[in-house]
Amino acid sequence: MSRLHVVSGKGGTGKTTVAAALALALATEGRRTLLVEVEGRQGIAQLFETEALPYEERKIAVGPASEGASRSDSVRGGGGRRAGEVHALAIDAERALLDYLQMFYKLGSAGRALKKLGAIDFATTIAPGLRDVLLTGKACEAVRRRDKQGRFVYDAVVMDAPPTGRITRFLNVNDEVAGLAKIGPIHNQAQAVMRVLKSPETAVHLVTLLEEMPVQETADGVAELRAAGLPVGGIVINMTRPALLDNGDLDLLAARGARAGVAKALSQAGLGGARRGGLADRLIDPLLEQAREHAERVELERAGYAELTAIGLPTYELELLPEGVDLAGLYQLARDLRKQGPI
Repeated sequence: MSRLHVVSGKGGTGKTTVAAALALALATEGRRTLLVEVEGRQGIAQLFETEALPYEERKIAVGPASEGASRSDSVRGGGGRRAGEVHALAIDAERALLDYLQMFYKLGSAGRALKKLGAIDFATTIAPGLRDVLLTGKACEAVRRRDKQGRFVYDAVVMDAPPTGRITRFLNVNDEVAGLAKIGPIHNQAQAVMRVLKSPETAVHLVTLLEEMPVQETADGVAELRAAGLPVGGIVINMTRPALLDNGDLDLLAARGARAGVAKALSQAGLGGARRGGLADRLIDPLLEQAREHAERVELERAGYAELTAIGLPTYELELLPEGVDLAGLYQLARDLRKQGPI
């Protein structure tokens, strides 16, 4: 069975970006990765700067170069290397239900007729549990799929999953379905999906920021996943920023002598005279206020980091990209993940 990586996180933490970077990081030295989207936002297509993904698996990128190899080596398979590949799939619940009806009940034409009547849309809208069953089932099918030679089609499947607040219910819905349907294909399918989701080859990774609410939601999410018997992988701390000042630096800046030194430095930089009341002197208080805010942020981030590491899971850090996340930035994040060890 391929390895399944489920990526979740509080909204705004960059979970889709991290899922995409992880898929790239896993697609190295000939390995094939499938990146799955289940929320219908087409976030993957935007990140990879491609057109909207259809309901079919499509190759969208090659893996980054290995250490010591150039990016062109990775793309062309230079030096005997075969480039890894990232394929992507945006799962549509309606189409997944049609697949399900055909697979288990051989209702291909009847299913299409139901779609024309609006019954498929009706079913997936009024029954969110059914929707989640279809989404997780499709991803797990890709994990188990083999080619004609009996080899797994993908080495890894990465799912850009729903936010932390509902990830446990989303993944555990098949347990509920298996309990409701005691026998038959629905029961068997739900059990097969849960065998994948609760296997050692599955890991649920949580993406967070060093801010109070995301840190707390991450801690709560880990506790819920563990209570449900779902395998938790690691914590990815996204958009980290370097600490430019600490409290000791702030104390030095606030000292009377330091003010004069800062004023002189500003004056030498062409920002007015260093005399009391001059332009350079008037800039000091706003600068000190910014420094104070920075020091407070650093302290809060350190407290959040300590809380996350106390959970006892592997942690990974990805720096904030000043220019935003474009395709080049995505490859950089993938390389940064790989440098921090297996995930």
